[in-house]
Amino acid sequence: MKTKEKVLQYLTQHKGEVISGQEMADNLALSRTSIWKAIRSLQTEGFKVESITNKGYRLATDPDQLSKAILLPMLNEQPDVLEVYPTIGSTNDAAKALINERPIIHKGILVAEEQTKGRGRLGRQFYSPNQTGLYMSLIYQNKQAANAAALTTAAAVAVCRAIEKLTNKQPVIKWVNDLFLDGRKICGILTEGILNLETGTIDSVIVGIGLNVRHAEMVPEAFQSIIGSLFGKEETTVTRNQLAAEIINQLDVLYEALDQTDYLDEYRKRCFVLGQKVYFNEKKQNMSGIAETIDDEGGLVVKLDNGQIKTLRYGEISIKLGEKG
Repeated sequence: MKTKEKVLQYLTQHKGEVISGQEMADNLALSRTSIWKAIRSLQTEGFKVESITNKGYRLATDPDQLSKAILLPMLNEQPDVLEVYPTIGSTNDAAKALINERPIIHKGILVAEEQTKGRGRLGRQFYSPNQTGLYMSLIYQNKQAANAAALTTAAAVAVCRAIEKLTNKQPVIKWVNDLFLDGRKICGILTEGILNLETGTIDSVIVGIGLNVRHAEMVPEAFQSIIGSLFGKEETTVTRNQLAAEIINQLDVLYEALDQTDYLDEYRKRCFVLGQKVYFNEKKQNMSGIAETIDDEGGLVVKLDNGQIKTLRYGEISIKLGEKG
């Protein structure tokens, strides 16, 4: 851990207290000069560390800036890798590169303040502006032999649980990978597997989660009609560090018990497409029917207009709310 991360972690642990530079130097085995430089660096990065003349330093509130030093103590299980980036192309792409460098990673976490090449399913752009969202990828060694749909549904439940635990918000799920709040999309999930070419098995899985936390200015026109955020412009004391840690902790629990499929009952209750008429395209043919349930592998069971039953494992659906058939 870098010096400034050690200092930030110490200040966070003593939030609201005035801590002298000498006390930090003694407890962290650092020089006073190193402490001073770390404080200046944190202040430059936007952390609200107060300098109080002849007394020391104080962190008055929980920082919203994403930080390894703040995240680590909030995680129930420590990862092999935790990286926080000010900006990155795509956290999922970075996760793939990391796996190529270090094939044996039991658990890794990559978090970014901004993505310049964020993407969702079907290669679509995921708008990821600076310091308004939470963009992260979790790497798991695939000991559960998880399929992408099951892991995506588990991740959707984990995000819902985290939001409901920390806020009074109740998001709903659009099969298979989107979360909505007040009719607008606030979260997307992209699950990818890393194939072992020798064995033909999926050795690692990557769960990419993009959550719009606060209102973003200058949203591109293509996203304006659909994009929403968890808090919009309202004031909140919930930080993105807290949200990230809670989502990770919730998903860790679900991943360890993925074969039990208990979480699917929660998914079904939150999935607003069930009972609605859905439209989709298969083999260049437009199809429609009533979404009846989610099966135990995360597939969407649809009763087609002709009475046949079809289970969707992947793809895109559209919906007109209130249309029952």
